[in-house]
Amino acid sequence: MENHPVKLTVLSSGCPKYHAGDVIHFKGAFIDKESSAELCMVALNAVYPFVYAARRGGSVKETPIQCPDQSECVTFRVERED
Repeated sequence: MENHPVKLTVLSSGCPKYHAGDVIHFKGAFIDKESSAELCMVALNAVYPFVYAARRGGSVKETPIQCPDQSECVTFRVERED
């Protein structure tokens, strides 16, 4: 089964924990903690299906993904790194 590296980039943020340009790298099923910003559980819930599809070889559209926490909205982009 395919297992592509995936990059999650913050496009915009109203959350004090994220800034535009922050990046989270996934290697397989794991976050590469050495080269990644932190990822909260609420944001992970929003991006998980897209990260999973990308790492398994599915196509990922250039569509921003929004964290569901409306009071601290964060928008992400998911892309394969290979």
